[in-house]
Amino acid sequence: MRRDIQPNERAFSTKEVAEEVNIATPTVRKYGQILERNGYEFLKDGDRRIFVQSDIGALIALRDTDKPLDETAKDLVYQQRENLKVSNETEIAISDTYKNVPHDPNQLKEVLMYVVNELAATREMNVQLTNDMSQLKTTVSRLQQDHHAISSNIGNSAQKTNAKIENLTKQQNTYYETLLEQEKHHYEELLQQEKQKSELLQKEIQSMREEQIKEWRSQNDFNKRLEDAIQKPKGKRSGLFSLFRK
Repeated sequence: MRRDIQPNERAFSTKEVAEEVNIATPTVRKYGQILERNGYEFLKDGDRRIFVQSDIGALIALRDTDKPLDETAKDLVYQQRENLKVSNETEIAISDTYKNVPHDPNQLKEVLMYVVNELAATREMNVQLTNDMSQLKTTVSRLQQDHHAISSNIGNSAQKTNAKIENLTKQQNTYYETLLEQEKHHYEELLQQEKQKSELLQKEIQSMREEQIKEWRSQNDFNKRLEDAIQKPKGKRSGLFSLFRK
């Protein structure tokens, strides 16, 4: 049985808890079932759960956890049992003090005032701790969201960078292929030009050879006629000059 409930502590309905924790009402019931399944104790009005501030803290812990829900629920059950132990020990200690309660009304009044002040201070401290834990959970949740957003942005940036690299690589390959094709075409044109020049040069050489052959033949003919003219009798050498007239 729970003994950690403070006097006059506010109780919340399932709908109020859903608004307080900012989750859906079915989710509140789901979290409650998970907690009970792992040994958590709720105050009950029949079958209806009654939530107090510590229960809201447990629901927030389930909402913000990164671990499996059952594992977090077990941690919360352990924490609740530890709190119940402390509450039971405090109750035993208080019952033992009844033996030493002073009978003087003034002293009794002083003791009661001291106890009231201590209880008020403890309750205020518990409220502050609960608020701090809630703020811490909220901060952790925001940090987790920020981390997720940063990781997502990094992943998107990496994908965009890889896409740009692949695009630049394709462009570079296309440029090299185009350049090689241009160089190949230019080389073929040079070869064709050189081939044409070579053919023209061969034709000129052939023409020069033919001209040279004609000159040789003409010279041979002239030499032969000259030799024939020299070998003729003197009376007939008058024809020698006719060779030069031709």
